[in-house]
Amino acid sequence: MANVETERPEFRELPGPAEPVDPVDPVDLAERPLSAGHLIVAQLEREGVRRVYGVPGESFLDVLDGLHDSPISTVVTRHEGGAGFMALAEGRLTGLPGVAMVTRGPGAANAFIAVHTAYQDATPMLLFVGLIPVADRGREAFQEFDLTGWFGSTAKKVVTLDDPTAAARVVAESVHVARSGRPGPVVIGIPEDVLTLPAGPSGGVRPLAVARPRAAEAELKELVRRFERARRPLVVVGGEEWTAESGQELMRWATRHSIPVLADFRAYDAVPHDLEDGPEHGLEGTGAYVGSLGYGRGDHAARLLDEADLTIFLGAPRGDVLSDGYTRGLDSETVLVLPGDAQGHSGRIDQFVSAHAPTFVLDLVTTSASPDVDVAWFRAAREAQARFTTPAPTPAPTALNDSNGSGDSGAPDDNAYIDLTAVMAVLREELTPDAVITYGAGNHALWPARYLPHRSPASLVAPRNGAMGMGIPAAVAASLAFPGREVVSVAGDGCFLMNGQELATAVGHGAVFVALVVDNGCYATIREHQEGAYPGRPSGTRLTNPDFAAWARSYGAYGETVTSDRDFREAFRRARASGLPAVLHLIQDPAVRAPATTAV
Repeated sequence: MANVETERPEFRELPGPAEPVDPVDPVDLAERPLSAGHLIVAQLEREGVRRVYGVPGESFLDVLDGLHDSPISTVVTRHEGGAGFMALAEGRLTGLPGVAMVTRGPGAANAFIAVHTAYQDATPMLLFVGLIPVADRGREAFQEFDLTGWFGSTAKKVVTLDDPTAAARVVAESVHVARSGRPGPVVIGIPEDVLTLPAGPSGGVRPLAVARPRAAEAELKELVRRFERARRPLVVVGGEEWTAESGQELMRWATRHSIPVLADFRAYDAVPHDLEDGPEHGLEGTGAYVGSLGYGRGDHAARLLDEADLTIFLGAPRGDVLSDGYTRGLDSETVLVLPGDAQGHSGRIDQFVSAHAPTFVLDLVTTSASPDVDVAWFRAAREAQARFTTPAPTPAPTALNDSNGSGDSGAPDDNAYIDLTAVMAVLREELTPDAVITYGAGNHALWPARYLPHRSPASLVAPRNGAMGMGIPAAVAASLAFPGREVVSVAGDGCFLMNGQELATAVGHGAVFVALVVDNGCYATIREHQEGAYPGRPSGTRLTNPDFAAWARSYGAYGETVTSDRDFREAFRRARASGLPAVLHLIQDPAVRAPATTAV
């Protein structure tokens, strides 16, 4: 039977205000009656929550009143989708569920995108949804909807608070569910009349311990035997809650044994990319990280998945995107390490270990495994990764085929363009080692995913489910959660304007980051698909954009337009030195779809 360790919710040091939030004293609370709405706030305090994100609604006024005197910061956003993405980002970065609050009907609908993202990304999150009064249910009341019907298929749990005395318990259990096993979102319905009812003398409940299962000794011995038989073992990392210790220990172990390590799609920050640990097998300490899988991956990474004779998945099931649509690596000998069941995994499983992957690593590195590996295979993977991630100038593309005369070329009027590969080269030199990178979905994300290394955990927030509009809300949350760290967001013009209004939230709440808005005048990912399937027939992908720099300045942020590679470094420095949320408007050739192909 596997060992199980339990941890209180403070298992990771959470970022926040200079003064820590003191847990609410249950004795003091017991001496004063609380409404259910106020008790929800008190329990969130006990759980260690430091921020809630949301758009206010009349359906949860009593919770807002409770937040008035609370040490929890209320971050007022401009759209419920932005609030949800900020909560998701906080969950991704801290390990404690991020909290969003929205109103019924339309508000809940706007927040749905973040719940879907949190579910597919396996990220802890709480969404509180104000509901109509209990007596009005089933009468098609104003903004009425079926909470479970909407969210039941894309949340770990959906619960409605009908008993005011259960408010603290419901919050505690929801935090526990969101963090346990495979993390995910929990949706909590809070009827407006129930919130105002007395919740009784109880001052809340003790936060629930979360199990962090560990591998049994017999399971580790079995894995060691598999390693010692393998010539081409491969490790794939992913999931949540990787720490500096677990990431560094895994990479030192993998480098020592010449075992290549790949990352799941948009889980690139699980391990440090360029950790050096002394010369091993003549490799001069180049480290074991050899790239990522999924969209934008190098061909060398796909070959590794195909050629491995033993693949260890640590925190990442072999899913759709990782395996190129269930086509790669399905039949190799497989060890799967996940904290719950094998949800999301396809293909072969020879050994399943129910364990918390980062904790499992700390046990793995102490074993006596001494595999006789194919060092040349490992060295070739490292060399291919080095070539793939070295920025090279992007060649001038051929003109877009617009033979149908639609005028849907998407090209800006300005003929001066910036090379994103050159931008990434500058960022590699300028960014601090623990900088947080955020982006949404679109071809613009191919550049930072390929060229920007990650050296510390909790340094990437990007949607694994391909949701657009996440980058700017994530940058706001990252800056508020980690006020001492540099934050940079890379956004496409389409992705940026889906939640770009949250720049106002950044200005209002003191979030500081630099957003690079890549303007190519079209939905480039879809346009690329059109060029492959319907050449010469662009349709429905052209964008009409504002002057993003002037738009940013109108919010009180910093804004500057950059059209030349040689001007980017100083523009970035000016934006960073402004002390404001900043937008650099980068004009890109609309014919460029991705970084230059590099033979690996």
